[in-house]
Amino acid sequence: MSNDAASIAGNGPDEGINRRMITISIMLATIIQALDGTIANVALPHMQGSLSASQDQITWVLTSFIVAAAIATPLTGWLCDRFGQKNIFLVSVAGFTFASVLCGISGSLTEIVSARLLQGVFGAALVPLSQAVLLDINPREKHGSAMAVWGMGVMIGPILGPTLGGWLTDSYNWRWVFFINVPVGSLAFYGIWKYIRQVPAARSMRFDMFGFATLSLAIGALQMLLDRGEQNDWFTSRETWIEAIILAMSLSYFIAHTALRPAGKSFFDYRLLKNPNYVTGLLFIFIVGMVLFATRALTPSMLQGLMNYPAAIAGLVTAPSGLGTMFAMLIVGRLVGRVDLRLLLAVGFSVTAFSLWQMSRFTLTLEPSNVVWSGVVQGIGLGLVFVPLSAATFATLSPAMRAEGTAIYSLIRNIGSSIGIALVQALLVRNTQIAHASLAEKITYANPALQDSAIGSLYNLANSTGMAMLNSEVTRQASMIAYLDDFWLMLIMTLMVIPLLLLIRPPKKDMPLSVDHAAME
Repeated sequence: MSNDAASIAGNGPDEGINRRMITISIMLATIIQALDGTIANVALPHMQGSLSASQDQITWVLTSFIVAAAIATPLTGWLCDRFGQKNIFLVSVAGFTFASVLCGISGSLTEIVSARLLQGVFGAALVPLSQAVLLDINPREKHGSAMAVWGMGVMIGPILGPTLGGWLTDSYNWRWVFFINVPVGSLAFYGIWKYIRQVPAARSMRFDMFGFATLSLAIGALQMLLDRGEQNDWFTSRETWIEAIILAMSLSYFIAHTALRPAGKSFFDYRLLKNPNYVTGLLFIFIVGMVLFATRALTPSMLQGLMNYPAAIAGLVTAPSGLGTMFAMLIVGRLVGRVDLRLLLAVGFSVTAFSLWQMSRFTLTLEPSNVVWSGVVQGIGLGLVFVPLSAATFATLSPAMRAEGTAIYSLIRNIGSSIGIALVQALLVRNTQIAHASLAEKITYANPALQDSAIGSLYNLANSTGMAMLNSEVTRQASMIAYLDDFWLMLIMTLMVIPLLLLIRPPKKDMPLSVDHAAME
C-alpha cells in the first residue's frame, strides 16, 4: 500500500476495520448518485401533474442533472488537488444531500430544475472519488476485487432505481424519491468524516478556467436550445436565436483557445483527436449515451401515460434492463483480450438494435413481459458494448493522456445522454401533433368504423361527450405512433454506427488491455 493509501486508511490495529468502514461509507455515496440517474424516471408523470409542466418540460428534471454532472466532473481532480480529497468528498456528499431535500420540497418546475442542477454539480465528484479512494485503501493485488465491488455499486442504480422510485411514488409520493437520499447521505457523510484520514492538498495542478468556462457555456446553451426549442417554436423565437449565438460564440472561443494553447496546457488536449481509436470511441459512446438514457426516459412515461401502469409496476418491468447489463458485463469481461474487440462491439450494437426493433413493435395492448424481455435484451446489448468500447477507445492512447481522455469520454457520454433525452422528447411532442392531425382527417361520418353501432354509440359525433372521448382516443393513438417513431430513430442511429467499427484498429496481441472503470461509469 502506498503512503497516501496508508494515511487514508489509517495505520495501527484498526486498519482493517477502517478499510471496511471506508468501503461501506463511500459505496453509500456511490449508490445515491447512481440511483438518482434513474430513480426519478418513473416519477416524472406524477411530477408533471404536481408541478403543472408539459411533457417536454418535465424532462428538464433529467437533463439538468445530467448536464450539471457532465460539466462538473472534469473539475474533480483539480478541486481535490486544491482543497484535499476528504474535504471535497464531504462537501460533495453534504451538498448532494441538501440538494435532494430542495428537490423534494420544490413547488414549481423552476425550483426543481434549479435543485437538480445543484444536485448534479455536487454529485459529479462522488463516483470518481469513490473509485479513487477504493484504489488508495487497497493494495495493488486487491484492486480487481475492489473495482468489482465499486462496479456493483454503480450498477445498482439502473437495477434498483426504477423499482424503488416506483414503489416510493405509489406508496407515498414522488417527493420521497429525493428524500430517500437524506438518511443514506447522512450515513455516508459520517463514515467519510470519521474514518478517512485527512491528506494535505498538494496544490500542484493548474486549471484552464477559460477553457472550462467557454465549454460549459456552450454545453449549457446547447441544452437550453434543445430543451426549450419545441416550446418556443424553434428559430421563430428570439430566445432560441440568443441561445444559438451563445453556443456558436462560446464554442468558437473554446476551439480557438484550445488550438492556441500549448499541448497539455488547455482544458482539452487536442492531441487526443490525433488518435483514430479514441475519436471513434467518442462517437460510439455519444450514441450509446443517447440510446440508453433516451429509452429509460421514454419507457416509463409511455407505460404510465398511455397504458395506465402504476408507477411501481412501471419501475418493476423496466428494472431488468440493468440486470441484463450487469450479466453481459460479467461475461464480456472474460472475453476481452481473447476475442477481437470489433466483433464484440458489432454483436453488442446488433443486439441493442434488435431490442429497439422489438420496442418499435409495441402496441397499446402491451403485455408487461414484452417490456421486460426487450429491456433485458437491450441491457445485454449495452453491456456487451461498454467494456470492449472502453478497451478499444483507450487501447492505443498513451498512459500519460489516459486521465484526461477518460474525463472527456465521460463528458461526451453525458452530453449524448442529455441531447438524446431532449431530442426524443421534442420529437415526441411534434410527432404526436402530426399523427393526431393525420388521424383526425380520417374521422368523418363516412368512415366505415363509425357505422358500427357499438363504436358509433361510444364515439357519438353528435354530442360533446362523444367528441371528447374520440379526441382522447385519437390523442392516445397519436402518442403511441410518436413513441414508435422515437424507437425507430434510435434503431437507425444504432445501425448507422456499426460500419464505423472498421475504423477501429485492434490493439497488438502483446499489448495489455486496460479497461478504465471510470470510462464505463
